[in-house]
Amino acid sequence: MTRLWLVERSYDDRDLVSFTYATVDGTHQLRKQLSMALLRQRGPTTAAIEVDDEELSAVDETNQAQFAAEAQKMQSKHDPDDEI
Repeated sequence: MTRLWLVERSYDDRDLVSFTYATVDGTHQLRKQLSMALLRQRGPTTAAIEVDDEELSAVDETNQAQFAAEAQKMQSKHDPDDEI
């Protein structure tokens, strides 16, 4: 299991919310896309999640520094279970 921190959240005009979680070194990520209806049903979004290693994908080198900085900022300001 690997802990990932929320580094991006975006909304689109189709009522979908996209989340990107990344490791603190910025090298691995997990992207999720949920409808607003499903998001309301499943409960709060937290600062961090834990996932199986096989669910992770590599982060493009151009985004690694940004994702690492955002993940480290979240880690320093929030507990993993903090609602975001």
